[in-house]
Amino acid sequence: MAKIRVYELARDLNMTNQALLDKIRNMNIYVKSHVSSLDEETVAKIKAGFNSTSTKSEGVAEIRVRPTIIRRRRIVVQEEPETKPETQEEEAIEEVEPEEQLPEPEIIKAADEVKKPDIEEKQEVMPQAKIEKKPVQQTAAPVKVFKKTKKEQPAKVLKLPDVEKKPEVLEESQPSQEVKPVEQIITKTIDTPAQVQPSEHAKKPVTHLKKTVEIVPEIPKKADPIEIIAKKEETVSEKKKGKVRDKREEDPDFKDKLLFKKKAPFKKKEIIEVEDLFTPEPRVRKEKKGAKAKAIQGHKTQLTVPKAIKRRIKIDDAIVLSDLAKRMGIKSSEMIKTLMGLGVLATVNQTIDFDTASLVATEFSYEVERASFEEGNFLKTEKVDLSALVSRPPVVTIMGHVDHGKTSLLDVIRKTKITEIEAGGITQHIGAYHVKTENGQIVFLDTPGHEAFTAMRARGAKVTDIVVLVVAADDGVKPQTVEAINHAKVAGVPIIVAINKMDKPEADPDRVKRELADQGLVPEEWGGTTPFLKVSAKQNTGIDDLLEMILLQAEVLELKANPNKLAVGHVVEAKLDSGRGPVATVLIYEGTLHLGESVVCGIHYGKVRALLDDRGMKIDEAGPSIPVEVIGFSGVPMAGDELIALADEKDAKQVSTYRVQKQRSKELAKTSRLNLENLFDRIQEGKIKNLVLIIKADVNGSIEAIRDSLNKLSNKEVKIDIIHSGTGTITESDVSLAAVSNAIIIGFNVRPSSKVQAMANEENVDIRYYNIIYNVIKDIKNAIVGLMASTFEEKFLGRAQVREVFHVPKFGAVAGSYVLDGKIERGQKIRLIRDGIVCFEGKNSSLRRFKDDVKEVQAGFECGIGIENYNDIKVDDIIEFYYIEEIKPELE
Repeated sequence: MAKIRVYELARDLNMTNQALLDKIRNMNIYVKSHVSSLDEETVAKIKAGFNSTSTKSEGVAEIRVRPTIIRRRRIVVQEEPETKPETQEEEAIEEVEPEEQLPEPEIIKAADEVKKPDIEEKQEVMPQAKIEKKPVQQTAAPVKVFKKTKKEQPAKVLKLPDVEKKPEVLEESQPSQEVKPVEQIITKTIDTPAQVQPSEHAKKPVTHLKKTVEIVPEIPKKADPIEIIAKKEETVSEKKKGKVRDKREEDPDFKDKLLFKKKAPFKKKEIIEVEDLFTPEPRVRKEKKGAKAKAIQGHKTQLTVPKAIKRRIKIDDAIVLSDLAKRMGIKSSEMIKTLMGLGVLATVNQTIDFDTASLVATEFSYEVERASFEEGNFLKTEKVDLSALVSRPPVVTIMGHVDHGKTSLLDVIRKTKITEIEAGGITQHIGAYHVKTENGQIVFLDTPGHEAFTAMRARGAKVTDIVVLVVAADDGVKPQTVEAINHAKVAGVPIIVAINKMDKPEADPDRVKRELADQGLVPEEWGGTTPFLKVSAKQNTGIDDLLEMILLQAEVLELKANPNKLAVGHVVEAKLDSGRGPVATVLIYEGTLHLGESVVCGIHYGKVRALLDDRGMKIDEAGPSIPVEVIGFSGVPMAGDELIALADEKDAKQVSTYRVQKQRSKELAKTSRLNLENLFDRIQEGKIKNLVLIIKADVNGSIEAIRDSLNKLSNKEVKIDIIHSGTGTITESDVSLAAVSNAIIIGFNVRPSSKVQAMANEENVDIRYYNIIYNVIKDIKNAIVGLMASTFEEKFLGRAQVREVFHVPKFGAVAGSYVLDGKIERGQKIRLIRDGIVCFEGKNSSLRRFKDDVKEVQAGFECGIGIENYNDIKVDDIIEFYYIEEIKPELE
């Protein structure tokens, strides 16, 4: 027999390594550790020692210093019933019945109910076993009877009376001991090879618990009743083992395998409450050596979805992708992948619009709501009080084609000379004027007639009550006339036609009536509803009739407003004045605007610091239908913005701040949006040439007109890119922006300072100055044409046939040719054709007639033709002359 190690012998003896080491050392055999080798003689000596002690332990229970908890219980269950007479078992049954009521006949359930008394009795048995060693030896015979009983057991089911007998026998051995400390605190000794010394207050109960249990190597040989009682007496540590305990009962070798894996012996004491003994919750215990924690199997952590109310996110019209991911608790990378799956390319810091955010949120089971700022809470609309309404002057907009005399007609009414002030004699600003007549007050809006000012005409039609359509009697209906009619029809306002320039000899009012009838404006004398009046601004005729018709039409409309409320109006025009700051021409149509009131207009807010009428005079208030210039805005508002007066300046600032953020979000969403559909278009845009412009003008309306006109000039090859526009003079920041972006600055009715001009010269920035919109459009057209690629077309000149080939020294081959048709010119491109196939394309090097160099030769004449760098010329070859013509592009 070869040598065997200590842990192998411990496994054969069904013991722990530490217990075997202690036993060997008690036998005065020196071993160093559980991996030490033992020879054959030593192994036999150890086994002989175990046989003697195991026989003794069955009767005397002598080995109790380092046993495991499970084996202590089993020895109590095995030996105690055999050493006790049957009379004591019957008495035990009688005593247990009144104390414990077992409602169900199941064995395991009964074991659980009598668990606490069993623990108490086990603590009291061992002192009796110590005192009465001899009686235990005398009861060796009943042990044999127990083995006989084992053979008679057919199944592992124990009746309820047998379960009750076992604990009562233990209780009779020493009934006088107190067990209160065990009920309050139980010291649990974990099944380990080493032993932990208990605390002083729990020392006595733990000592009895240890003495009660003995090690029995014949655990697999026990009868079924003993196995069930062992389950009943299971302590806290056994309960905690859960699945390990079940495997040990089914497989006896499982415990040895488990103990064999433990390399480092350790001891641990855990103090728990009595209530915790019966709780099924898993507890985690950590080993001292090693970072891993061993936990009893429990419920796995489940991923939970937030409640529906928490899966609802409120955002504005646009949101940064990283912010949305953070609010949803999702990684930005996951959101980017999801967006790519939806066909949208986005980065972490990119802004996505509301619709895109809704789509990606739906993929993660989230709902997106629009967190709209309730402007209604600040801009409260009051109910209309009919009793407070008073009559107001009508707002009349004068519309028509350019040069049809609109402003001249208004000059006659106002007795002013506005036409002489306007550059080029055309109106390029929308003007609002208040006129007092003998029959009442009228407010006039003068709109431009040029095609570039479409937005101004549309804006004028929206805020007006009556439209006066001016048509020249000598010119008839023109495109802007038709456009003005359409604007008036869309706005739903009545139209009064004024046929102007009746003083001219070529005036034809009937022609005007016919052409307007085709547009749906039928004169009253023809059975229609549109009044036609003949006027002459130059001769000052028909003006009174026109004013009377306007007031009559206003009376029919019953125009009324409430002046006793906060003002509401529309911005007709706005500009940046160098001395006064932002100035807006506002037409009040409801309420009264006072000095010092807080107002909000578009994205800007302010406090009314000055009010000026149409003649430049300061006033303190402006009522309904009164046009005024308002000074005090934080910025230049856009033409057409609504002006609202508020009682509190804080409310105005809050509304303005919200509108600024909203506009900024929209701009970010517009500029940064990129998806798979337009990705190729963006790449192709790199091939398109851009004409970058910066527009500065005196008023906002002129900027709008110039921008709209220039954007129409863009085509497939050249794109107009207006990177900045604003009112006021040209500043250093404008020059810096133009220098960086290679832009051209267009100044309309504005001039830079000498310092800005010097900076522009240094940076080589081109600044163009204009005061007539015609010239702006003309110059930009020429610039676009210069950027567009020219097309080339081949033009045929003539053909010549080779009759003879001459070889001239230093010149090479010369073709003596006859001009068949057309004409041939020296220095033009040629094409050599042989048998209908083009053999060579090149350039003519020389052209001679007889001995003279000539520029051209007409058809029917002979000449000598030299081809540059080519000598392979043969008789009957055809030489074709042509040239390439460059065709410059034209804008429609």
